[in-house]
Amino acid sequence: MNHEQPIIVGLDIGTTKIAAIAGRKNEFGKLEILGFGRANSNGVKHGQVLNIDETIKAIRMALENCRASNPQLEFQEVYVGVAGHHIKSLQTRGDIVRQQTEDEITQKEIDQLIADQYKTYIPAGDQIIDVIAQEFTVDNFQNIVSPIGYGGVKVGANFHIITGDKNAIRNINRAVEKSGLKTKDLVLQPLASADAVMGQEDLEAGVAIVDIGGGTTDLAVFYEGILKHTAVIPFGGENITNDIKTGLGVLKTQAEQMKVQFGSALADEAKSNAFITIPGLRGMPAKEISVKNLANIIQARMNEIMDFVTYHLKQVGLDNKMLNGGIVLTGGGSQLKHLIQLTEYITGLNARIGYPTEHLSGGHIEELAKPTYSTCIGLILKGYSDYEHKRKQFEAGFLKLEVPEILKKPEPVAEAVLSEGKPDEAELIGKNRKGIKDFWGKFKDGIIDLFKEEEDHAL
Repeated sequence: MNHEQPIIVGLDIGTTKIAAIAGRKNEFGKLEILGFGRANSNGVKHGQVLNIDETIKAIRMALENCRASNPQLEFQEVYVGVAGHHIKSLQTRGDIVRQQTEDEITQKEIDQLIADQYKTYIPAGDQIIDVIAQEFTVDNFQNIVSPIGYGGVKVGANFHIITGDKNAIRNINRAVEKSGLKTKDLVLQPLASADAVMGQEDLEAGVAIVDIGGGTTDLAVFYEGILKHTAVIPFGGENITNDIKTGLGVLKTQAEQMKVQFGSALADEAKSNAFITIPGLRGMPAKEISVKNLANIIQARMNEIMDFVTYHLKQVGLDNKMLNGGIVLTGGGSQLKHLIQLTEYITGLNARIGYPTEHLSGGHIEELAKPTYSTCIGLILKGYSDYEHKRKQFEAGFLKLEVPEILKKPEPVAEAVLSEGKPDEAELIGKNRKGIKDFWGKFKDGIIDLFKEEEDHAL
């Protein structure tokens, strides 16, 4: 265990869930997860905190679960993800003329250049969330990834500036503070998700990260190692659930369950003779729902989301075959059946699912490898980027903190043990860790099993 490294906590305040994950890098530079908690989210719509009290309750519940997973864990500061359709981005250009032209360019000068961009004029009511340098120039040299060590008179860069609504950001900060924490930094969710699911080769090949969350679909486009575009599309998994609820006349919990268990993003792939039986309410007759109809509803909304993605790629001229890495789908909504095929069909680019395992150490529970937690794990990585570039002050971790048993993968190893009575027969003993089931019992979302066993088998 690398005890010198700080423990960094990511807090993903989503529309459907709130997740808190604590991690620390080990000696191999991989993230070990030291605490994990989640809770259902109620006060957030389309990525924006609307009901602060409900959001605080959910954050506290996620934090309680996180601390329950590792009682020794202590933290006051968190990296928080931000999304919502109030997020905008703009491109600017900045230059500085150097005083000591004989000396090599230093990190301090680069920091100054970035700090200057925070003075860019933006509309009233907005504030700058992040300034990301794209390619640098030094005198006549173009397209420099890092100008440190170069010599020259004038250093400049193109910048990608991300802005958000002041009130929306204030609401996030207020909810975090009233939960007893401090926001170390706000990070744009698609950038956090991109960090979690991408390696260096993806960056260079050119890739679009599409993070389908509960309330928003977040997009980050990289080309030749540079962030080219970010966008937040105000539709997500919640919209699909609501479409099913309205279109089929069922309860929201039933709509969610149907989407997860029987949903498909391609109506052509759905069986036309399969039906789902839903028990009637208070003595009403049971309802028969066609799996094909369900898929039609899901596909209509997914088409819309993917059309937005194509529109944004066109805006930056990357809608053709230039993105060799294709589209990486992540977030909870990426787990819909046949979504890869639909994405490839609409965008004309290759697609794959992005799991947040790129930078995770091995041996963790499977739950953490779900695309649902890409943003949260990416937030920890953003924190490490700040730490490694000395952008912020961090406390070193606690000396004795280890990965709790509850977050380790149960060992599937079955060992052959010879019993005394029958030396010729091997007795199989599976090594399984106790306690995982009780722990996950708390995490279950408590969705009532609406589909009874005998009704599960569709006609």
